[in-house]
Amino acid sequence: MRVAVVEDDEGVGEALVAALTTRGYLVDRKRRGADLLASHREYDAVILDLGLPDMDGLEVLRLLREVSSVPVLILTARAGERSVVNGLRSGADDYLVKPPRIAELVARLETVTRRMMPAVPAQTVVTRDVRVDLVARQVEVGGVAITLTPTEFHLVRILVEQSGSAVSRQQLMDRIWGDSSTSVSRALDVHMAGLRAKLDRQGLITTIRGFGYRWEM
Repeated sequence: MRVAVVEDDEGVGEALVAALTTRGYLVDRKRRGADLLASHREYDAVILDLGLPDMDGLEVLRLLREVSSVPVLILTARAGERSVVNGLRSGADDYLVKPPRIAELVARLETVTRRMMPAVPAQTVVTRDVRVDLVARQVEVGGVAITLTPTEFHLVRILVEQSGSAVSRQQLMDRIWGDSSTSVSRALDVHMAGLRAKLDRQGLITTIRGFGYRWEM
């Protein structure tokens, strides 16, 4: 991962570059905010000081946020609550006060960059002895494949994609039929009953009275 360290203090800047480099990061040092703004597309994350020689770091951050969502961790001597709040409201992903503990800095850097990684949806979901292959559109119970109708499998997909979370009847009807009329509501009940009978696993799909359903993890 390539990181830009925007820091005009020689001692701090060199220490950060050395510490991050030994941990496997590719690090470039910038001394001015304008240097970062001209090259921000090259980096996966930014460590930004606020006391820069050409402009205030908060202004750098505001300008950066107009064109980029690159993760930014502010590292500054400004420890006041107002400074922290202003930094986060201006678009920083995290805020640390100097001098940093390197282990904490690295942990926070890992956290803010992880947030930016696109979630990779699971292709197969296994709950108890029920295996749902979302790509092959197959469901096995106890190692035996069961046959579902397209609507039943669509119900399974929506529920397992949000395993452990409540899914409303409204959401199910909208995604499957694009409608929530009385007749569609009855159809949902019929398909859900058929699905539960085929799965034959008590408590796998929980009814949340007055709301919807949950696929238990």
